Amino acid sequence: MISNIPFNPSFTPNQPEIWAGIECTVARIGNKFRNQISETGHLARPRDLENIAALGIRTLRYPVLWETIAPGDPDRLNWHWHDRQLGQLLELGIAPIAGLMHHGSGPLYTDLLDPAMPLLLARYAEQVAARYPWIDMYTPVNEPLTTARFSGLYGHWYPHGNDHRCFLRILLNQCRAIVLSMRAIRRVTPSARLVQTEDLGKVFSTPALQYQADYENQRRWLSFDLLCGRIDRKHPWYRIFLEAGIAARELDFFVNAPCPPDIIGINHYLTSDRFLDDRLAHYPDRQSAGNQRDRYVDVEAARVDLPSEQLGPEARLREVHLRYQLPMAVTEVHNGGTRDEQLRWLMDVWNAACKLRSQGADLRAVTVWSLLGCVDWNTLLTEHQDHYESGVFDVRCNPLRPTALAAATASLIASGTFDHPVLQQQGWWRRDTRFYLPKLATTIGACNAVSCDPLVRQNLSRIAIAGSTGTLGQAFARVCQQRGLDYELLARADMDIADAASVEAALTLHRPWAVINAAGYVRVAQAEHNPAQCFRENAHGAQVLADACAKLGIAYVTFSSDLVFDGLLGRAYVESDQVCPTGTYGVSKAEAERLTQKVCPQALIIRSSAFFGPWDRNNFAYKVLHELGTGQALSASVNNFVSPTYVPDLANAVLDLLIDGATGVWHLTNQGVLSWHEFASHIARKAGVDASSLNGSESVNSGVTALSSERGLILPAIECAVHRFVKERAFL
Repeated sequence: MISNIPFNPSFTPNQPEIWAGIECTVARIGNKFRNQISETGHLARPRDLENIAALGIRTLRYPVLWETIAPGDPDRLNWHWHDRQLGQLLELGIAPIAGLMHHGSGPLYTDLLDPAMPLLLARYAEQVAARYPWIDMYTPVNEPLTTARFSGLYGHWYPHGNDHRCFLRILLNQCRAIVLSMRAIRRVTPSARLVQTEDLGKVFSTPALQYQADYENQRRWLSFDLLCGRIDRKHPWYRIFLEAGIAARELDFFVNAPCPPDIIGINHYLTSDRFLDDRLAHYPDRQSAGNQRDRYVDVEAARVDLPSEQLGPEARLREVHLRYQLPMAVTEVHNGGTRDEQLRWLMDVWNAACKLRSQGADLRAVTVWSLLGCVDWNTLLTEHQDHYESGVFDVRCNPLRPTALAAATASLIASGTFDHPVLQQQGWWRRDTRFYLPKLATTIGACNAVSCDPLVRQNLSRIAIAGSTGTLGQAFARVCQQRGLDYELLARADMDIADAASVEAALTLHRPWAVINAAGYVRVAQAEHNPAQCFRENAHGAQVLADACAKLGIAYVTFSSDLVFDGLLGRAYVESDQVCPTGTYGVSKAEAERLTQKVCPQALIIRSSAFFGPWDRNNFAYKVLHELGTGQALSASVNNFVSPTYVPDLANAVLDLLIDGATGVWHLTNQGVLSWHEFASHIARKAGVDASSLNGSESVNSGVTALSSERGLILPAIECAVHRFVKERAFL
């Protein structure tokens, strides 16, 4: 309860500041380094900082990383890039929080186990301070406890240790490096402040594993306790350090000269709170973990039926405040999920921070993290999958494209508030669908179901989806359900898109904030014999619906096709290429684009092609597996080239763009250009199906109707899509 938070009479209860940060890890894995600011393109985009400043950001966690400035020799430093970037920050009025090591192990001439590493980093830190004396906030080592776990206990990063002694030695080395670095910095800049970050969660468990949860819940404080000089002979971990080979004088170093953070930076993720369960049979699809005593699964606590008030950012921030009584900031807020879930998580953290600050906690800021997104954090950087999670900006787009998180960031800075229709639904971590098993019981206590108030639900803004029986309509309904987006799936009887009166009545009844037009005439060959109906449904219907949405201020998405092109260009088409349809279907889609843009300039028009997916059998990929799997002969063109589109990827990307407020024509297909024969061969190979009965054929009308994009390659590669199609199809 809030009565546990001591009142601070000098504290002003206004809202926290909004800070921001760029994911900048330089991780060493084996003898190779991964640099996130290179992989997200920041190194080669000098205008990024202008885009960040335009949001109103005035404090930015920014890399001045040791490995990038002195990679091979501590006496040979290259400041060129950083001089330009930090000089630009100074001109823009943005104060950097300089990060010197970010999940790194140091340059090649040292590592996290090297006794000399702390002195070497301190020497480098003093050089940074001397070169940039106007910087007064530093994070010498980001998340030392987390880095020690991943580098010394779990073996993910260099030096790939996997034992308790290695973990504690790495942790101690990093914390010593922080103390020595701040001493060195303060010799140059006496007022320099330490902003010390750490990923903080709490571990819950079944009764049989309470001992392990207690152990990990003590361990989570070690980096802050070391810096604050708390690990003395009375500390529960003092003896554990000694048993791991840490000398008493090494611990006394911190007790005798503590270096408490000026601001404690808490990074809390949806995966930070954990639950340990010894009932392995409840989790048949989860890999078990364990210690030397028991085997168990380690899962996100949000996916278990625990008391909601014990989980999440508010609970963790309150613990930090009560334990240390120091100024705090949330130094990373990021969710690698869909755009709606990213917004919901940001606002959950913001609201928790505002609540605690209003109740007397000295909570300075909330940091919108991963401004430029991040790459391959789904594997903790251990695999090169090019798995991109977008952030405030989407770096896959040229120019850099602001997402809805950019609007949220700017709004929170300007007014402390932000609203969007998707915020009227709860994040997955609050919905009953989050549980691995329905209401998996624990002995900790019953969880109050978190749901929208009934009075609020009456005013939820919906997405209206036209085309209830088609592949796209069904796919959007399914994906909206998965993402917790309120929707209405409308059949022709509910809304005839080519009838203005029917459209007006339906939009008045359902009051959507957005309309997805997934209806239309899809029989390409038959369109030549029935052009009137084709044009009514594809062109006139798209126009009527667009016109109604424009007048009512409703966001509108409609779909076009690769067949607005004739395939004779010899390469994949991009958005600016002139349309040149040949058949009736293609002409109807081109006309739909023209009419839609005329009456609704803010519409989002999606060109796509060659749908395949796991949720219906009316697609080429299913045909390939069925016919080859039953030994039937199958013929596929070798001279018609397309860009196949995995429907789940398409639906998710369109919803993200819709939430972002994107407009205009976009090409959305999975990356790659294949002939139909190559596509069939690839599907068969991934599924392990004999393709000996697959024959190549030459089409009379050969060509390349494949699509690429000059606006942004949003969907993943076709190889990734086919892999997931084969895997996901097996579960249906």
